This record gives sequence, structure tokens and C-alpha cells, in this order.
Amino acid sequence: MSNKIELRDHQRELYLFHVRLVFTAFCVLVAFVLLLGRFIYLQVVQHEHFRLLAEQNRIKVLPMTPNRGAIFDRNGVVLASNYAAYTLEIIPDKVDNPEKIMDDLSEIVTISPKDRQRFLKLLETAPNFSSIPIRRRLNDIEMATFAAKHYLFPGVHIQARFLRYYPNGQLTSHVVGYMGRVSKTDFERLQEEGNATNYTKSDTIGKSGLEKQYEKELRGLNGYDHVEMDAGGRSIRKVKTIRSIPGNNLILSLDANLQHVAAEAFGQQRGALVALQPNTGEVLALLSLPGFDPNGFVDGIDSAIWEELNNSEDHPLNNRAVQGVYPPASTFKPFMALAALELGKRDAAYTMNDPGYFILGNSGHVFRDWKEGGHGQVNLRKAIVESSDTYFYELAHDLGIDAIHKFIKQFGLGRQSKIDLDGEATGLLPSRAWKQRRFKQKWFVGDTISVGIGQGYNLATPLQLAVATAALANGGRILKPHLVKQIENSQSEVFKTVSPQETGFVSLKEEHINLVTEAMIGVTKPGGTAAMAGYKSQYEFAGKTGTAQVFSMKGQEYKEEEIDERLRDHALFIAFAPAENPVIAVSVLVENGGPGSRAAAPIARKVMDFYLLGKGPKLKNRQP
Repeated sequence: MSNKIELRDHQRELYLFHVRLVFTAFCVLVAFVLLLGRFIYLQVVQHEHFRLLAEQNRIKVLPMTPNRGAIFDRNGVVLASNYAAYTLEIIPDKVDNPEKIMDDLSEIVTISPKDRQRFLKLLETAPNFSSIPIRRRLNDIEMATFAAKHYLFPGVHIQARFLRYYPNGQLTSHVVGYMGRVSKTDFERLQEEGNATNYTKSDTIGKSGLEKQYEKELRGLNGYDHVEMDAGGRSIRKVKTIRSIPGNNLILSLDANLQHVAAEAFGQQRGALVALQPNTGEVLALLSLPGFDPNGFVDGIDSAIWEELNNSEDHPLNNRAVQGVYPPASTFKPFMALAALELGKRDAAYTMNDPGYFILGNSGHVFRDWKEGGHGQVNLRKAIVESSDTYFYELAHDLGIDAIHKFIKQFGLGRQSKIDLDGEATGLLPSRAWKQRRFKQKWFVGDTISVGIGQGYNLATPLQLAVATAALANGGRILKPHLVKQIENSQSEVFKTVSPQETGFVSLKEEHINLVTEAMIGVTKPGGTAAMAGYKSQYEFAGKTGTAQVFSMKGQEYKEEEIDERLRDHALFIAFAPAENPVIAVSVLVENGGPGSRAAAPIARKVMDFYLLGKGPKLKNRQP
């Protein structure tokens, strides 16, 4: 057995060791460089980003809703205000099981199914750190009871908030409008407007009326509480507070007492009234009946009440003054008379015999007057005073629809007035082009005859009739009606006044205005259709009655007592006073009220009496 001697290459081993050492050192260096690079990236490059994330984990920004601006009438009567109330609220990220918390809370504080439903709906959309109301308007006993057991309910607290209040309820519901929870549609619109950051999804927003139209003015700007939170999500202290900026106040041209007088005059009847200042376009009264109580919407309206309001045959949510369209009936006749005079088709001396009907040419179609046997010899003045249909049938035939449409549209009929309320209807002043578009039919001469007395295709809102009447009173100026008279800045207390805005002008000869006005004064005198409304008036006023058919009798005799109440004629009346120097123009509509002289004219008289003489009941505000 031979011994083998193993020779080792120390030089090579040393070389390999150095290679491994260098490689290992290189890997360590690369790893260190990568770690250092990452460290620099996180600590330097991304410093601000991660600082903000850490700050957000530590600091919660809680919005503070601003105090909404109030709404007053022209005399300082409060129409919409805010009052302090205490609400029971939950912060979701501080509780494990909100529904169990509600169950436990219900043992010491009343929580209705409506409260639960509203809370769960808000919980789906509101951020976890938001304070979500579960019960509003706690009474003193409930507050004391909860305060004594507050330690049992972490994440639940009492919050002081301002809630909206409408002292006059239904009286100004269609003017002021109501508030409601911010919906998905509202939030999308706010995002488009770039104003979404000023709202949370648990906030309320104007849904109708001036509350909606002037939302930006009334809302104000959110404030913010920067609150330091601990690891458990509990608030430790307020780091910083940015105070909210209250909304601006609205001062209206509306006279709440005048509105109250109008509502009292209507009683239980359905209808609308609009009163304007003829020389400024200021709305003195705008009433739609029946109304609704906007206070019912403040906490979120009950579904049963909402369904009742929407399905009611009285349509209380519909603003009849602005959105309701009705045949203007004989209130159309003064404007027809002006068209005849200005276009040279009639003069004061022209007289015709009114046998109680008008026969249309060779067609033999008979258009009957409201008065059987007619009015005898009739001139323009008598035609207005006694409201002769036959006179205006013949006049419409002689003028033709093109001339009627072109002249009368100048008074604002058939188009929006652009009042500062949403949802205004356009109405309808028919023309050849309209009928072709609507029915694909040509215009017939018989269509024109009905238009001449404000029937047929004619449709107008009470607001449009008031604007037209005001133009007649002021000599032809079409003024944009407006409800807001001044806007008071909540910070500077500076008032911004809304100036009158003329949107059109009807060129009328003074003698023609005087002739029509004198005839309308005659309407309120003995022998006129509104003689009872004008009886013993301390001032002269010009008016015109109207009675609009709801459906065609097809030649049968109209017997009011035998017809369903909702199928009876609508009553209308337009007026301005004093006749010599008008300061108020009024239009009144009473749905299914019958003759305008009986139902509508007395309401207008009471409104004008109050405005000019101070006669009538005064308003008493309610407390929340």
C-alpha cells in the first residue's frame, strides 16, 4: 500500500476566496444602495405624500355646516329661519355595530322606524368619520337621560345643530319652497358646478322655490374642525378650527300680510293669485292653494305623507300661480281690443248688433254668446263692460290669427316671464306654425274665433296674466317679475338691491290705453260684469272678469249645479288700482269657481282693499 500525498493549490484557493469575498461584498453593497435609495425615495422624494397620509391618520377634518341665510318679506316678517336643536348622532368608525347601538339607545331615547331608515340610508353614503344624526330635536328629558348614561355608548354624542323653520307653513310654501337631504342627483349637479366640497351627503339643500333658486346665496361656506385622533379612532383634541361663513339673507318684495289676506279670501277654494307692482315688477303676493307645510320636509318627509301629497287630486305640490295653465277666457278681451285699435280694425265709434251668436261665413257654424239673446247694439266699450262674446268673435275673424299672435305675444303671453322661481310654465299663445308642429294640421278660421275670447288653444298662467295686466297699467312696459328685492351679505351687512328689469315694450297710443282702461273701469261699475266687486269702493279700479270652460258642452245648456264640481268653469279676474295711477296689478284664478264675477273678482277686491286701505286680517307668526 503506497501513501499518496495530496498537493493543494493554495494560490488558487486564495484567488477563489477573494472572488467570493468581492462578490459577496458587491451584493451587500448593491443591497445597501437599494435600501439607501428606497430610504431616500420614501423619506425625501415621497416625504410630503407620506406626511399627509400620516397626518390624515392622526387628524380628521370634520365639516361644520354654516348657518343658512334667513328669508324675510318686505316688512321684515320672517318667512324662513333657523332654530337651534340638539340631535343624537353616531360616528360609525367609533362603533362596531351601529344597529345594535340603535337597539340599545331605543331603551332610553325614542327611535322611530323612520329614524332608523334615515340613519341606515345615510350610513351607506357618508364617510365613516362623519357624524350621522339618528334622532333630531331631543327634548330636555331625553337629553338628561342620555347624558347620565353617555359612558355606555362610545361613539354616540349629542350635537347642537340649526334646523330650518317656516313660521307661516302653507301660506308661503310655493314661494319659499322646502329643504331636503342631498340626493345623488343633487351631488352630481354640485360636482358639475364645482361646489360639491361645500356639502356632505348628510346635508340638506333647497329642493324647490326660493330655497332652490337662491341656494348659493343662502347656503354659506362650510367650516372645518381639525381633530386629533388616537390609534383607537377616538378624538383627543381640536388642532385647528376654520369657522363657517353664514349664508346671505333674502329680503323679498312679497307682503306676507297681503298674502294672508288673499288666502283668507280664497277660503277652501283651489286656485292662485298674483299681485305685482306695475312700475317695478316686484311681486307683492304669489299664492297657490292648496299648499303644503314645508316644515314636514325638514327631518325628511314620511313616505306615507309624501305619497299622499303626490297622489292628492288637489295637487298641493303644484304651484298653480307659476306652473298651472288655464284658458284666459274673457280676461283676454282687453288685449284683443288694444290689438283692434292699434291695427286700425276698430275704433271707439264702431258699433255692431249682437244677437247672441256669430255665424262663421258659408260654413254655417254658430258660435254662441254667453248671454242668450245677446247684448244688442255694441261698441268696443260696451263689449268689454258687458263681456260680449259676439263682438270679439267678429273681431277675431277680422284680425286673423297672424295679427292676433304677433300683437298679443308682446304682452308676455305664450312665453316664460323668467321670474326667480323654478318650474315656470310657458303657456300657449297659438299660431299657424304651432298647430302645424303640434298636430301636423293647418290652421282653420274657426280656430281663430275661439281664440278671440280667450278659449280654444289659448293657455296662460296666472303669473302671465298679471304681467300682461301690469303692462296695461304702466303704459306698455313688460317688466320681469321678481320676488327677491334685496340680498343682505352676512359678513359685510351690505344690501344688494335687485333693480327693475324691462324685458319688452308694447308701443300703444295713449288714447287707446285710456279707452280700454275706461271700459275696464266700467266693468266694476253698475251694469258691468264685476259691479258687485266694485260696489262702494273708495277708489276706482279697472278690471275684467273671465269664465273659462273646463270641457266642451257640445251645444248643451250649462247647468252648474248638475255638473261635477271639478268639471265646472274656472273663474278669472284681472285688475289694477287705482285706475288713475296704478300701484298694484292683480290676477286671480279660482279653479271650478264658476263665473269670474262671483268667485274671483271679490278676492281681488279684498286684496286691493288691504294694499291700498289697510283693511283686512293681519298675520300671526307661529313658533317652532
